[in-house]
Amino acid sequence: MSRIRVGVAVATFMSAIATFALAAGPASAHEVRKVGAYEITIGWEHEPTYTGIENAVQIFIKDAKGNPIDDLGDPPSLKVQVINGSQTSDPLDLKASFDPDTGLGMHGEFDAAIVPTVPGDYTFHLTGSINGQNIDEKFTSSDKTFDPVKDPSDIQFPAKTPSNGQLAQSVSRLDTRETKAAKDAKDSADTAKTLAIVGIAVGVVLGGGGLIVAMGSRRRPA
Repeated sequence: MSRIRVGVAVATFMSAIATFALAAGPASAHEVRKVGAYEITIGWEHEPTYTGIENAVQIFIKDAKGNPIDDLGDPPSLKVQVINGSQTSDPLDLKASFDPDTGLGMHGEFDAAIVPTVPGDYTFHLTGSINGQNIDEKFTSSDKTFDPVKDPSDIQFPAKTPSNGQLAQSVSRLDTRETKAAKDAKDSADTAKTLAIVGIAVGVVLGGGGLIVAMGSRRRPA
């Protein structure tokens, strides 16, 4: 087989692989859920997901026939809130990946940019509507859905930087030390002020006593 034919065969094979990858849809570390007339697939845009690194909530929407949905209604009302522990973000706007003017991007994909700052499990609360159908669904990271957020120390090189949590703890400890130092300084100042007042009072008393003694001595007959 000539080099040209080999090159053509390789190019055809690689094209087929790329087509299959696109047809397969989003990454497996997402949760797929049927919600009414739609299929919603949701997860992190970049996985593994690390704290302090920009990411996004990634959503794919298809209709009952498996066709991607690009139009969410006019005006679009679908939004997502990100929940970690007791903290809940403001509703985040979902930006369409596909641009009809340029033809770039993926049909049916919507993203909401966010930078997770704490490791652990996250929940995505999707609310609003898709072309009149109300949506109110929560999706939580797990072994069967999408990845939890990880601390990036395992992949940092050559030097490991402190995490946001570690920095927060350091700042908290520094604030505590500064508060204690300020309190100790105030207590010392208050003590010095009290001692000064006592000293003045003692001086006044002793001075007054000396004056009385002196006056008494003057009144004695010669």
